[in-house]
Amino acid sequence: MADVRASRSSSISVKAIVEGIARDAGKLALTHFESLASLPVEAKGHLDLVTAADREVEELLIRKLRDAFPEDGIFGEEGGNVPGRSGRIWVIDPIDGTFNFVRGSQNWAVSIGLYENRRPVFGVIHAPARDLTIAGGTAVPAQLNGKPIKPLPAFVMSRASTGFSFHPTVSTADRLEAIRFISEDLGISFRLCGAATISLIEVMLGETDGYLSIGDSTWDVMAALPILASLGVSHTIDWDRTELSQKLRFACGSEAFLDKVRPLLQTLSIAI
Repeated sequence: MADVRASRSSSISVKAIVEGIARDAGKLALTHFESLASLPVEAKGHLDLVTAADREVEELLIRKLRDAFPEDGIFGEEGGNVPGRSGRIWVIDPIDGTFNFVRGSQNWAVSIGLYENRRPVFGVIHAPARDLTIAGGTAVPAQLNGKPIKPLPAFVMSRASTGFSFHPTVSTADRLEAIRFISEDLGISFRLCGAATISLIEVMLGETDGYLSIGDSTWDVMAALPILASLGVSHTIDWDRTELSQKLRFACGSEAFLDKVRPLLQTLSIAI
């Protein structure tokens, strides 16, 4: 019993530390968001942007995570790759939804996920422009701004909805087949909001039933998936065969939702 209490206490301590780091990163990102006219923007690829804000926020995250967890590794979207000795890796996205950020949309967030034993185990997402902080994982019940998240509604086809995203490099054929499958074969609604973390927050809050991704990176989802798991949400990623540098093609949601979308994942065969 004492070991269980110690484990819970440790998890709560880590949660408080990482939430504080995420909020500090969010404050820095907001200073850039409030002065977008003077923010330098570069293109990593077509419709794939990076800004000085992304780099500065990632540097802050790396510095604070190294201070708090010196034995752990760090893997970041903008090139941050710090080896660790503990076997644990913090996978970070300083601003998920950079395209939205640059266009002045509030649909972006700081994402910090913990990867241990080849699994996502804990995450914090902070969306400062929307005043949302969500945390949770295998040992931490999901919370929104410090309060428990309500149980998710049942999957009902007559009012079903899914989040959906694809990487800019995904072929037109794959995009059209995904939209056709969702609209025609399933006959459900779909949303594209331009940021995986925001789409996954919609699943956490019961605003959609699931999420379908063609081309997300591991840093896009590493924080959200353990939070979702604590709410009973499953996914189709085989982490034993997935490296942190890979692009992902997956769905998450209830088992009833996943049963509906698995045929599409098997159809999409063109490499990302």
